[in-house]
Amino acid sequence: MTNWKVDPKAVFAASPVVPVMVIEKVEDAVPMAEALLAGGISVFEITLRTDCALDAIAAIAEAMPEAMVGAGTVLTTEQYDAAVAAGARFVISPGMTPALLAHAKNGTAPLIPGTSTPSEIMQAMEMGYTHLKFFPAEANGGAKALGAIAAPLPQVRFCPTGGISPANVDQYTSLNCVATVGGSWMLPKAAIDAGDWAEVTRLSKEAVALVS
Repeated sequence: MTNWKVDPKAVFAASPVVPVMVIEKVEDAVPMAEALLAGGISVFEITLRTDCALDAIAAIAEAMPEAMVGAGTVLTTEQYDAAVAAGARFVISPGMTPALLAHAKNGTAPLIPGTSTPSEIMQAMEMGYTHLKFFPAEANGGAKALGAIAAPLPQVRFCPTGGISPANVDQYTSLNCVATVGGSWMLPKAAIDAGDWAEVTRLSKEAVALVS
């Protein structure tokens, strides 16, 4: 048993697409999340790649308490704690370390660790993790590779992320092991820079229709 307040299965089930949100300005955080939500996407992965990421998580968590807001690009136990303190309900990492797996196991927010090989998946399973990120998906051989890797591991569910677009998303969603997909194609930089949230909503609706 864990102390997780949210089941990772619920994170994967909450939205057919997990948007990878790189937020440069904290004032963009809530409008961006609202635009995604208007398009049918209710899970938000805010990457810790920018200085305002933790503030952005806090802003969305406060403004949209019903939303499934989480942190991405979490590399250390300290970042895990900071993200949870800011209001992250789940945490995603690009890879995994024994320290991070052990720490998150005792935390309150589920960790979705990044994996790309059968050995990494088996190590995660050994620690009790069955909901994983497959990253970087396209660079690691795409849907064909994931299907082959997952075949002997039927108890694991994946959120493939990295290089996924409308052109190839159906290759992933057709796999039984895929519960949701991560991507950023519904968040074009030009639209964000222009504050064109209607375009983000339009692309989100398209993404949900494509994946559902």
